[in-house]
Amino acid sequence: MSAPARRLGFPKSARLLKSADFRRIYQEGGKFRGPLFAAFYRGGGLATRVGYTTPKALGPAVVRNRIRRRLREAVRLQLPQLGAGWEIVFNPARAAQGADFARLRSEVARLFGILGAGAGS
Repeated sequence: MSAPARRLGFPKSARLLKSADFRRIYQEGGKFRGPLFAAFYRGGGLATRVGYTTPKALGPAVVRNRIRRRLREAVRLQLPQLGAGWEIVFNPARAAQGADFARLRSEVARLFGILGAGAGS
């Protein structure tokens, strides 16, 4: 993989990794429900951090990982549109598996537009 491609990923500082962080967002934050995913969000942080949960009900690991990779890329491409200070957990629905990438990206943009307009907690 070339060096520029590596810089395009999410650094560890932009990821939600601890279960305590996930729980805090679920309990204290708001919820967005779309046709392709549910997103739990919480504002007021110092930096924007993103996490992903993919339940086993979506299928075997290969399927879940593919859904997560596609969603992560859609978020990465739309992230500049979102202001700093958000913590977001994405929980994809089964419909995300068969959705084309443009639709997935559009749904992420819709969420970020809502959050950017001040609908956060």
